[in-house]
Amino acid sequence: MAAIELERLERRYGERVALAGVSARVEEGQTLAVLGGNGAGKTTLLRVLAGLLRPHGGSARVVGAALPGERWKLPARVGYLGHEPLLYRELSGRENLRYHAALHSVPHSRLETVLAALEIDHRADEPVRDLSRGLVQRLAIGRAILHDPPVLLLDEPRANLDPSAAELVEPLIGRSSGRTRVVVSHDVRSALEESDVALGLKAGRLAPVDAELYR
Repeated sequence: MAAIELERLERRYGERVALAGVSARVEEGQTLAVLGGNGAGKTTLLRVLAGLLRPHGGSARVVGAALPGERWKLPARVGYLGHEPLLYRELSGRENLRYHAALHSVPHSRLETVLAALEIDHRADEPVRDLSRGLVQRLAIGRAILHDPPVLLLDEPRANLDPSAAELVEPLIGRSSGRTRVVVSHDVRSALEESDVALGLKAGRLAPVDAELYR
């Protein structure tokens, strides 16, 4: 069964075309790698799938929700990890996750389990502004998975993580998590190794996955 279906998806910013004619199908439990250079449309695609941007043409369905009309269904079904951590810097990590937990009726025990799994429970009461980039990235991952969504949308998920931290988050956001994943990455080799399907983008359009993507 398909978790994500795209058919000739389009998105524009004014007159600039960000996505044009993008089609893909991702089955439940599969990983889709989205590859391409800067400005290729990778982040735009992820934000459309998260319901943060409206498509201007074509069709998109994510976990049964047709976009844009049913994008209100997505927050409960999708975990989104973007370039920005989407955390309140003045609040502590625990306060940030507690706020997110309340939005999704997640029990406190789940919050503490996630903090422990990320090995940041001992720093969770410090303001986010005082934490290193690596710890902030771990908290952002915790926010994305806290409500146990079946689909993860991950934009460079291992950014700012050292090798030990990257290994730590693998069971939560990696292929072994069993979730359907869309992973944006600049690392072609690693992305292809951990994916079932690959989608290359260049100037918002589908392109072969090769070195030409980055020219």
